[in-house]
Order: sequence, then C-alpha cells, then structure tokens
Amino acid sequence: MVMNSGRDGRQGDIRSTVHLVYRPTRDDIHTAVLVRERCRRLHLVRWGLAGLLAAVALLILASPTSAPSSSLAPAVLAVLIWSLPYAQSHHALKTVSWQGEYRVSVSETGVSAESEHVTLLQRWSVFRGYRETRDHVVLLSRDPNILLVEVLPKRGLRSLEDTERLLDLVGHHLPRV
Repeated sequence: MVMNSGRDGRQGDIRSTVHLVYRPTRDDIHTAVLVRERCRRLHLVRWGLAGLLAAVALLILASPTSAPSSSLAPAVLAVLIWSLPYAQSHHALKTVSWQGEYRVSVSETGVSAESEHVTLLQRWSVFRGYRETRDHVVLLSRDPNILLVEVLPKRGLRSLEDTERLLDLVGHHLPRV
C-alpha cells in the first residue's frame, strides 16, 4: 500500500504551506515600520527628541523677551520627527503599490512572495524573529539594522484556521521577539 505523505522535495510539507493573497496597504507598511522601530528601540529616541523640541518651543513661547515666531522652528521639527514613521510608510507604499496583488506562500523552506513583476524566495535563515500584532505577522531580518521586514497581513488568509497554521509554522522556525 502506497501512502502519499504530502512531501514535495522542493516545497516542504504541502499541507503545512499557508497561502496569502493581498494588496499592500498603508496600514500594513505602517505596522511594519512601527514594529521595526520598537525592536530597535527607536521609538524612545523619536519620542524623546519630539518631546524635547516641543518643550523648547513652549519655553521660547513662555519667555517674555522672545518673539512668538521663534518657537516655530522647534515646533515644526518636533512634528516632523514625530511623523517620520508615516513618511516612511508613505514612501514604501509608493514603492510597492504599483506591483498590485501579492501571492505569498509560507512553507517549511521559507517565505515566497510573488506579484505580476517580482518573485522573491526568502529562506528562514534570513529572519531573526517575528512579532504578531492584531492584524499582521511581521518577520524581521537578521541584519543589525533590520533593513528587511516582511509583513503578512492576516486579512490575506482564507480562514481563522489558516491564521493558526501560519503562526504555528512561523513559530516553529523563528522566535517571537
């Protein structure tokens, strides 16, 4: 009696492959930027600088000898520093949105993403870990600056069971960070 074990030499266990189909949104990319920022603890630097500049603007405004317009520069800088993740998300979305719908397969060998113009296979060894948010699973690269971030939006999955399978598969290969 011959049993099909579901194994394919190239793709790993077929039954454990999870497929996502989605079009990247600003929220997907913004979530990835914020997760990356938190892992690198850059949110502390960003909020610290924005708070410091806002305090300087308020001190200049409260000073009886200074002109109110002189507090404008620190206030604008505080807003710009606070809004950096939004600017990064906007830029990244412009970079990937023209490629249309993404079809992603997560298997024992890694993560394979494909669009009309690009096919990318990333082995598990590229990633240092993952972080789960309410609507996304974010994979973080191994390099010191986390230059590569892979976002897997849960809305791209077919069912809740696929969400559990995705988390089991990712959790088997990567630590939660």
